[in-house]
Order: sequence, then C-alpha cells, then structure tokens
Amino acid sequence: MSEAHSSSAQSSRRWLIIFLLVAALGLLIWWLWPAAPEQSQGPGGRPGFGAFSGPVPVRVAPVKQGAFEVYYKALGTVTPLNTVNVRSRVAGELVEVRFEEGQRVKAGDLLAVIDPRPYEVALQQAEGTLKQNQALLKNAQLDLDRYRGLFAEDSIAKQTLDTQQALVNQYEGTLAANRAAVNEARLNLAFTRIEAPIDGRLGLRQLDQGNLVAANDTTPLVVITQTQPMAISFTLPEGDLLPVLQRFRQGEELAVQAWDRGERVLFGEGVLESLDNQIDATTGTLRLKARFDNETEMLIPNQFVNVRLRVQTLQDAVLMPSAALQFGARGNFAYVVGDDGKVELRTLEVGPSNGETTVVTSGLAVGERIVMEGTDRLRDGSEVEVVDKARLAEEAAANPKVGGEETRERPVR
Repeated sequence: MSEAHSSSAQSSRRWLIIFLLVAALGLLIWWLWPAAPEQSQGPGGRPGFGAFSGPVPVRVAPVKQGAFEVYYKALGTVTPLNTVNVRSRVAGELVEVRFEEGQRVKAGDLLAVIDPRPYEVALQQAEGTLKQNQALLKNAQLDLDRYRGLFAEDSIAKQTLDTQQALVNQYEGTLAANRAAVNEARLNLAFTRIEAPIDGRLGLRQLDQGNLVAANDTTPLVVITQTQPMAISFTLPEGDLLPVLQRFRQGEELAVQAWDRGERVLFGEGVLESLDNQIDATTGTLRLKARFDNETEMLIPNQFVNVRLRVQTLQDAVLMPSAALQFGARGNFAYVVGDDGKVELRTLEVGPSNGETTVVTSGLAVGERIVMEGTDRLRDGSEVEVVDKARLAEEAAANPKVGGEETRERPVR
C-alpha cells in the first residue's frame, strides 16, 4: 500500500508542475501580445512587442504613376533564316582556298577552286565534235538541194530524195546533242569555281588545299550561315494567346527582346513575325517566331535566350514597389504611413508585376507612402518612425513618375 501511495503522490506532483508551466507560458504570451492601438501604454499597462523601443523604424517608398509595359516571358532558340553546306558539284583536286574561317561573305564571292584542267579538255573535245558534225550536216544539206533539183527533172527516184532528207534530219539531231554536251562541259568548268550562294558568315573549314574532292561529297567544304537577319523561335501557353492574337491579327508590331540567360545583357530587339498554324496538343503551347536585324551579331544559331514579348503598355498606371506588397487572410495589403506617423493596413487589388514593381488597380493613391521594410512588427495603427527621410524626399522630387514592365515566367516544356 505504501508503494502505491508513493506512486500516486509523484504523479500528482508531475501534473502540478506541468500545470504551473502552462500557466506561466500563457501569462507570458498575454503580457507580450500586441496591445490595441487605441489602448494607452502608460505605467502599469500591458505593452506590445513593439512597445519596448517606442515607434517602429521603417523604410518607406512613395506610390508613383507612370507607363507600365506588360511582357510575356519565354525561353527561345536562335535559328538562322538560311544555312548552306557548301559542297563541290564536280570532282577533282582542291587547288585554291580563298576564304578565312569566320569571314563574312556576300553571294557570288569566290570561296575555292577545283583543278579546272580536266574540264577544259572535256570542253575542247565537245566543241571539236560539234564542229565535225556541223560540217557533215552542211554537206548533207547541199546534197539534199541537188536531189531536189534532180527529182524535179524526174532524174532520180523519190526514195533517194527521202533518204537524203532523213540523213539531214539525223545530223541536225546529232548537232543538238553536241551543243548540249558543249553546254554541259562549260557548266562543269564553271563549277570548278566554288562561289558563295548567300550572304552570311563562314564557319570552320572542313577540307584543306590539295585534297581530292568528290562531287556532292558528304563532307562540306564550309558552312555559311545567314546571321543578318536572324530569327528566334519560342512558345507561349494557349491561355496567354488571346491578347497576342488580337494585336497581331490587327497588324500591330509586337516588340520582342532577347536577353542572356541571366537577363543582364540585352542581345537585341525585334518584332513578332509569324505564328504557327496549330497548338501542340502535348504541351498546350503555340510556337511563335520573331525576326531580329542582329546588327551586332550577338545572336548565334542554336543559342538559348530569354525572350520577352511586349503585349501592351498601361498608361498612367499606379505603381508600387513589390517589396511593400503583403499577403494575408484578407488578401493583398500594404501598410500606408499617414501624416500622424501611424500606419494604416490597406487592402489592395493588384495587376501585373515584374518582380520589382507592381501595378495597383485599387487601394492606393499616387503620392502615398507605403512601408517597404519593418512590416513584421507592424499592426494597423502602429506608430512608426521613417528612416532616411531626406533621401526619400529627394527621390520623390526627382522622379515623380516611373514605369515598369511585367515578366511572367513560362514553364520550360
């Protein structure tokens, strides 16, 4: 019985200790819980979290007004409008290479020369055969004229005249084949001079001088890529296509920007040129193509870039720093600093954002000050102390309006 009594006493003491600890924790929470703004915090009053140091120091920014450019963001691939693998159309020894790797060329520039001597000889042979058959045709025509006179005098049979006429026709056909052979020989001789078919920039040389080249060899002599202009292909989800289609079908030029992967360097600006005629059923996206002049040649074929398609520009939009935007149970809100040094929790309706600036459709007025830093210690009606007031006033006076842009991430599919 004594052991049972001892165990019961220990259990009672354990529950008493737990009760005292819970009570102490509850009292501490009550003591530190923020007091209502209208309650005084005089001696003996219950202070709040921010009451130990007086007004809460905060950094604020003014609400501004300006133009805001709405962009759709996507991942794009640089694709040249034309790429040509330069190959020889005749076989022979590569006797001259007249280009430098990476050089810019124009259509018609001489790139290389195949040994022309075998093709010069072939041309001479074709021309000799042509002259020989021309002489035979001329003699056959003279005989035909004589036979016609004799036939008119009834001195020869009609069969003899017909046979001579057939011989003349045969020589005429032979001459047509000879002329074609001469033209072919001249064409092959011209093909020994390999010229650039398009304007563009050359790649690395694949064959060296002295190599034997086969006609239409699988290994090209060099690759020419048209770099000006250049195209960029990218995709957009079908849910974002309506504003793009409306403006594109109306003939508006939609600006497109190409940025590096870190979105720090602008490679160039172009315009939306074309849309695909069907949506990809597997990804739910539509492929678009933009055209860039690429004057600086910063865009390289097969390069991955970040694309920004400007959809529209919001004029006189109310703009706030995105860092000041908060989200709670009542939705989006921000703390507005009043002239009395107290903050007001203001519920907002927001529009597009670019990460740094957000468009406010309702809830704020231009010129109001909103809290950017120090919001974790604020409640509606809290007293605040604005830090760096002089710099804030200078910024507001120097730049009363500012613009922005929206960039929305697109999933890489």
